[in-house]
Amino acid sequence: MRCRYWLLAALVYLTWARAAERVVDLSREQPGQVPACFRSVLAGGGQQGDWQVLIDDVPLTLEPLTPQAPRSAKVPVIAQLSRDPTDERFPMLILDDEAYGDFTLTVKVKTVSGAKEQMAGIAFRLLDEKNFYVVRISSLGNTFRFYRVSQGTRGNPIGPQVEIPAGVWHELRIECQGNRIRTRLNGQELIPDLTDNSFSEGKIALWTKSDSVSYFRDFHLVYTPREPLARVLLREALQRYPRILALRIAATTSRRQELHIVASGDEEDIGKPAGRYEKECMAKNTVFAGKNGNRAIVTMPLRDRNGEPIAALRIEMKRVSGQTDQNAVGRATPVVKLIQSRVQSLKELTE
Repeated sequence: MRCRYWLLAALVYLTWARAAERVVDLSREQPGQVPACFRSVLAGGGQQGDWQVLIDDVPLTLEPLTPQAPRSAKVPVIAQLSRDPTDERFPMLILDDEAYGDFTLTVKVKTVSGAKEQMAGIAFRLLDEKNFYVVRISSLGNTFRFYRVSQGTRGNPIGPQVEIPAGVWHELRIECQGNRIRTRLNGQELIPDLTDNSFSEGKIALWTKSDSVSYFRDFHLVYTPREPLARVLLREALQRYPRILALRIAATTSRRQELHIVASGDEEDIGKPAGRYEKECMAKNTVFAGKNGNRAIVTMPLRDRNGEPIAALRIEMKRVSGQTDQNAVGRATPVVKLIQSRVQSLKELTE
């Protein structure tokens, strides 16, 4: 299903890293349908949630210029409409295309109705239906809470009693940086900064409980894009061995089975098909060494924890007097060992 959103990757930096911005655009979604890029799941028991886009009256941000001017506008929102009263029932709608580690999320939520519960919230760093964090509001309990779900067991909730009127839009804000979590409700920091090491990254989901009918809109996310381990290791190797002239890693990925460049000192190489010797290195699980002008070139396999080749590492160095293929391999071996020590699997290397 084609994702209908816009994604900005700008030359801005968030904690010294390139940041990206994500806004979920519901303007082209069909009312009555699950919005694109989302997937409905259920934690606990009971029926699946009934998630769909609908049109709601939303108050205008600015005061109208005249008494006759409209005070609200009809806009699309995401709604959970199922009223199954099962107690330990948590319908979630996962933004299903990417996992997020460090991010700042703002979203507006509204509790509409519910006899047993009136809750709305966000699950984040979600690994699956049994492992995630939650920040949520409750209009019946008048609480703002954070808690962790680990292996299906809910931890102790953290947060205060605070008036949460139903039928009113509230803004949730969640900031994650490493193991630090900061939350805000309507701009107020009601829960002290939290530190938790359980989940370093995961998906983000809209969350409700039991028979809560809840609405969500204005989903805005600023995040640090995940960098494949291959690029991290290559950059560290170039810093450790500054005399290397060129370095690149060729591998396959889950999205592209052709052997191609996944990391390189020259970013223009990334995505290009692998060269002949890189392909043979992988096919034969062997080392190739040669020269090109004043450069010595060595291609060696990177292996997973079982010793199977998962990538080819090409190293280019300046030739020295009396250079042979054998001592070129010897010069390249510490670079390979440095990277190899951090590699456990192809998935870990490339995703």
